[in-house]
Amino acid sequence: MLIKALCDYYDILARNGEVLPEGYSNVSIRYKIALTKDGRIDQIIDCQVKELIKLKNDKFKERLLPIDAVMPKRTEKPGIDSNIIEHRPTYIFGLNYENGAFTAEDKTGKAKKSHDDFVEKNLEFIQDMDSPVINAFREFLSSWNPEDELENEHLLGLGKIYSSSNFVFCLTGEPDKLLHEDVLIKEKWEKVYGNEQKNQDEKVIAQCAVSGEKAEIARIHSKIKGVSGGLSTGSVLIGFNNSSENSYGNDQSYNSNVSRMAMQKYTEAFNYLLKDSKHKIAIDDITIVFWAMDSSDSYEDSMIAMLTGQSEKMDKDQTEKMLYDMMNRSVRTQITQRELENKTEYLDNNTDFYMVGVKPNSSRLAVKFLFHKKYGDILWNMARFQKDVQISEESKPVSIFWIKKELVSPNSKDEKANPDLLTKLLESIIYGYRYPVSLLETMVRRVKIDKNVNSIRVGAIKAYISRNEKEEFKLALDKENYGQAYLCGRLFAVLEKLQERALGSLNSTIKDKYFSAAAVKPATAFPSLMRTAQYHLKKLNDNNQIFYNKLIGEIVDNLQNEFPDTLSLTEQGKFIIGYYQQEQDFYKKREEKEEKEK
Repeated sequence: MLIKALCDYYDILARNGEVLPEGYSNVSIRYKIALTKDGRIDQIIDCQVKELIKLKNDKFKERLLPIDAVMPKRTEKPGIDSNIIEHRPTYIFGLNYENGAFTAEDKTGKAKKSHDDFVEKNLEFIQDMDSPVINAFREFLSSWNPEDELENEHLLGLGKIYSSSNFVFCLTGEPDKLLHEDVLIKEKWEKVYGNEQKNQDEKVIAQCAVSGEKAEIARIHSKIKGVSGGLSTGSVLIGFNNSSENSYGNDQSYNSNVSRMAMQKYTEAFNYLLKDSKHKIAIDDITIVFWAMDSSDSYEDSMIAMLTGQSEKMDKDQTEKMLYDMMNRSVRTQITQRELENKTEYLDNNTDFYMVGVKPNSSRLAVKFLFHKKYGDILWNMARFQKDVQISEESKPVSIFWIKKELVSPNSKDEKANPDLLTKLLESIIYGYRYPVSLLETMVRRVKIDKNVNSIRVGAIKAYISRNEKEEFKLALDKENYGQAYLCGRLFAVLEKLQERALGSLNSTIKDKYFSAAAVKPATAFPSLMRTAQYHLKKLNDNNQIFYNKLIGEIVDNLQNEFPDTLSLTEQGKFIIGYYQQEQDFYKKREEKEEKEK
């Protein structure tokens, strides 16, 4: 399904002129080599573009990004193999940059061999061609001697960025007239490339698994670039390198039965998506790519807003308003098609929407998941998710990024959330499935270990219980909730507040010592806490004594003066919800009191 979906998306991109024609590759370029008529380097022009990156402290940082150049198709063969109109520095200059200096020699002799291959292949290609920039390029190929250029001022000015940069050629004084864009170069290349495709010695004709038509099967699949943590040279999605993977005598990618045309389509479409930040996000070491079967980017922008709480087209307040409106709509049982259309303006909610998660695995990509659903259904399920995770009346949209952050210890810099849990959680959100039990297990464990009971963690716990256990919770303290676990959580919050009022700020409170025990075995922890509470009550004035005595009495009466022996995992979640809502109620009353006193 993934290959077919990418091929279909390629057709959409092709109709809009957004993908490369056959025989060409997109190359990221940092510098232009400006040549004089006699082939000398006049200057190396920085053609990078500046971009401002917003930091967490709302400040901006400037970074330089390469520009894209459409060049004759790049080689993907291992070993030394030069391109027509090369872009790699080792091939062009025949030099290595090490320890702050250039050298033309190394143990393997790779730099010299690369440059020699580049010169030979390109001189043959431009033979009998005549234009100012081609003639300058020919002179460069004939006259450049790496051993004489170790102190070249233009290259020394690049420093260590030399090795990681790509280059294009132009004529000095005419930086916009690039060698690879010369009409003669393009005409010759398209003729040569076409002949190469026709004259391939080894062709396998079979039924394409994607189109269903008989066609030439691709032996090797092009590489996919832009996956987080992947190789800079790219990785293949389909590849067979071991004889044990062969089937019916077929080797390499002949096993996959994907035609050469389908291979070119899906790899080009995938690389297009991975190149654009509007179509992908990274969650730890999984890159999530998404696209709608439509030429508009608005679908993807809305998805990023819903997943991360951020948007390129909307500021923070506008993004939150969009999610908040959707969340409010989900309170009702169903969102009508008309309401969805009004909310998403001109977007077609019947458009197919895809999400795929990929992870680098050696030289190949591992597909961790693939989701496919109508865009309108995803909107509705995302709205349900936002409703599920709300825990207080002051509702605020919650992104999956925030939940991911709360799945690990706040004191660990290297710990990562379980990728299987994140995948299952995302699947639950997109399809409206039950939430994974590991979500509840992890959040309850983190609360008990860290003693950090915040709205994201409690909201995730509440979401699991609401959807999976069919138990609804109010968005404020519920004094009519007589569940034993919920009441125990409330009581613990009251006893903690009582300790604070009696003794002031402490280095270690009952929360630090007893929270985990009280959440698991109330009958063991609470008797001791209740005895300690009597000492705390004596330190309060009469009004406060009456308030806390009455509040404790109401909760204990509803517990029928008996604490549960053990709470199950789900009940521990209810304990945490009760604790959080009681604690928030104290804050709310204090704020109301302060407001009246102003």
